[in-house]
Amino acid sequence: MLAAFLRRWFFWQTLGYGALSAYLVWVWQWQAWWLLVAWLALPLLILGVWTAKLTLRSRPLGSGGWVWWKAIAGETWAIYRLLVWAMPWARANSQMLQAGAQHQQLPMLLIHGYCCNHGVWRDMAPRLHALGHTVLAINLEPFFCSIDDYALQVEQAVAQLRAQTGQQRVALVGHSMGGLVIRAWMRAYGDAQVAVAVTLGSPHQGTQITPHAKLANARQMVWANDWLQALQASESPQRRALLRLALTAQDAIVFPQTEQTLPGLDAQVFRGIGHLQLCTDARVFAWVAAQLHACEKQQAIR
Repeated sequence: MLAAFLRRWFFWQTLGYGALSAYLVWVWQWQAWWLLVAWLALPLLILGVWTAKLTLRSRPLGSGGWVWWKAIAGETWAIYRLLVWAMPWARANSQMLQAGAQHQQLPMLLIHGYCCNHGVWRDMAPRLHALGHTVLAINLEPFFCSIDDYALQVEQAVAQLRAQTGQQRVALVGHSMGGLVIRAWMRAYGDAQVAVAVTLGSPHQGTQITPHAKLANARQMVWANDWLQALQASESPQRRALLRLALTAQDAIVFPQTEQTLPGLDAQVFRGIGHLQLCTDARVFAWVAAQLHACEKQQAIR
């Protein structure tokens, strides 16, 4: 659904800019090569301004400046890559990367965030697969329903991974809202099938970016709302011990940034990267791989 919308948007944008360029070349005698460069650079410039506005708005008072500008630059490039070159071309169906029969690493389920699709895992999914994991990245649909409504889709995906690999438990990675989807699924179906659950930039305490959100899942991510508090109250210490939290201190979407933790858990804090960069940054991938390795090592000891 999102991919089709982005492709249509890309087509009409290209068509409109092409018509404008033809007019400028024929009537005003502008150089065609300059217009081509402008067409490639304009979306990047617009995204840069938009990202800077959001990031500077979410910056706590008194925080350092250079690391925020570094995050703005990196996040702009990540959004450009994912929004223009990944998400519009993601397949409508879930993406499965099957590991060879000789590999026994934990199967992986990747769950994207709000208004995204599995294209956000363009970098991480093949890296995990290269480590020997069977990887399944799903598309959450519909876009604007309760987060609880995604639980059945996650349950079906977990069942698919278990059947495909013959393993009893899976590892889950959720970005942004995807982390809340994992927790809502565990509330609905239990955690017996979970080896470890990693959340990246998830609004565990909500976000202040949209205090007057109207859509169902957006309302469930408003800062300190009742749904989040009920979700937290439903979790036992044993279930929470399955979670591994990561966040970025320069998150422009989920803030206050370093308060996105849960009782009894510490969060890995990355600096100098933005919200979507949590899906693309090499340091984050290394940390995720380390969590998986530690979990597999613990299973082997058992």
